[in-house]
Amino acid sequence: MQKLKPLQCVVALLLGLLTVSASPQSDTSAQSDDTNLPREILEKSDQIRFPRESFQVDISVMTTAPSQSEDRHKFQVLSKGNENSIVMTTAPAAERGQILLMKGRDLWVFMPEVSQPVRLSLSQRLTGQVANGDLARANFSGDYNPRLLRIDTIDGEKYYVLELLGVDRGVTYHKVLYWVQQSNFWPYRAEFYSLSDRLLKTARYENFQLVLGEQRPTRLVMTDALRTGEESVLEYSEMKLRDLPDKIFTKDYLKKLEQ
Repeated sequence: MQKLKPLQCVVALLLGLLTVSASPQSDTSAQSDDTNLPREILEKSDQIRFPRESFQVDISVMTTAPSQSEDRHKFQVLSKGNENSIVMTTAPAAERGQILLMKGRDLWVFMPEVSQPVRLSLSQRLTGQVANGDLARANFSGDYNPRLLRIDTIDGEKYYVLELLGVDRGVTYHKVLYWVQQSNFWPYRAEFYSLSDRLLKTARYENFQLVLGEQRPTRLVMTDALRTGEESVLEYSEMKLRDLPDKIFTKDYLKKLEQ
């Protein structure tokens, strides 16, 4: 083999460096080495979806399915710190007065005709594609350990793709794949999985509007992954900050909310 002269060695080295720098990087190589990055992404996205402060919001849910009439439910949610919440059914009239109380990940339902609240799970279906936890505890950062899988490019925009694994079996879903826009931390879409890793449903975050100083999604479209054509559309309105004392998040106080 012919031995390279010193100048030839330098040229070869420079060409090698240029080749390496010009090589396309995989999406995962664009990730930061900061191990806190997935947690920061999740927390910032949570703050886009809902304010940190105590708040009240009205939620309308319309569910459609093949060969079935539309089902409409309305709820009013009171939330404090994403750890305590109350979900009051306001429509239909037959279910008015039903109240969900969440403290941490403990959930009870109060019904006017039943003297004592009944314990429920967050994963239990509330209406249509909506589980109890979808309304009572919309706190991904408190319920899941995030891992940054990759960065996807969709329609020219880059999105973090997070894998969220439940901190225990008491959370609403065992696993969530969650797309968050890189430029502004807006939630884009989510996939929800069962304990057996079966895809249950998907969600799209839509209709961003300026609410309480942030652009927030005011529509959530949840689609059943197992039954074609079944879908629930959640519309959020009348969101406002509200002072919520701890005493209202108690089982003894539930009856007073009817009045």
